Amino acid sequence: MLVPLGYAAHLSLYREQSSGLGFGGTESAFSGLGNYARALSAPAFQDGFLHIAMYCLVYIPVMIGGALALALLIDSQMARAKRFFQLAAFLPHAVPGLIAAIIWVFLYTPGLSPIHQFLGWLGAEIDFFGSDAVLFSMVNAVAWQWIGYNMVIFYAALQAVPRETLEASTIDGAGAVRAAWSVKIPMIRPAVVLTTLFTCIGAIQLFTEPETFRYDAPGLSPEWSPTMFIYQAAFSKHDYGLAAAASLILALVGVVLSFVVTKLGNRWKNA
Repeated sequence: MLVPLGYAAHLSLYREQSSGLGFGGTESAFSGLGNYARALSAPAFQDGFLHIAMYCLVYIPVMIGGALALALLIDSQMARAKRFFQLAAFLPHAVPGLIAAIIWVFLYTPGLSPIHQFLGWLGAEIDFFGSDAVLFSMVNAVAWQWIGYNMVIFYAALQAVPRETLEASTIDGAGAVRAAWSVKIPMIRPAVVLTTLFTCIGAIQLFTEPETFRYDAPGLSPEWSPTMFIYQAAFSKHDYGLAAAASLILALVGVVLSFVVTKLGNRWKNA
């Protein structure tokens, strides 16, 4: 971990520039914090964080709430074929991210998608790549792949809840919903906090879905997210100093976000 971070820090302090009158190759020149200033002042980089913030407002509640609801349903006493539904919910996570994104591009494309055919039978029409819907389309694609993974974490935590505690709540008159809300969820708070932390870190690194969708979605620019900005800087513009500086800024944002989520989670766990 330290070697790549150290190399990125070294690259971030230099900038490639043409030598002499512009003839011949380029040479590295020390620029100090110049690359960081360029990254922070770049409108595309700033907009990328705004896009990710909007994405998180939708994605995190869907992911955590959906995974928790699935885990509680499978853990309920009335549930049948629990192993089957665990496997069915987890299987999408086994699909590689790029393949999953391509599958959803197919499912969102008119003329190819059975979803559009079904909506046509209902007399409805949705442009999943339109500016008003593409954010939700990405949330759906990512949640489809990861919700089962988080469900497994929650379900494993639920298995550690003492059965006598649940039996006591039932004797006190608590129904299934009340027991889930007042007993089960409070007792798996550490798992909820940990999963929320991982979800936040994954969200700010969003790349595969917008990069795959942007060829069909006019509202997604090549630098829509911070990671896409970094990718374009490094591999399209060959500005490795800028890419390294932006990468370290994104890493710092991840560290700060992790600290905030952990502090808030610890307060909730101790409440």
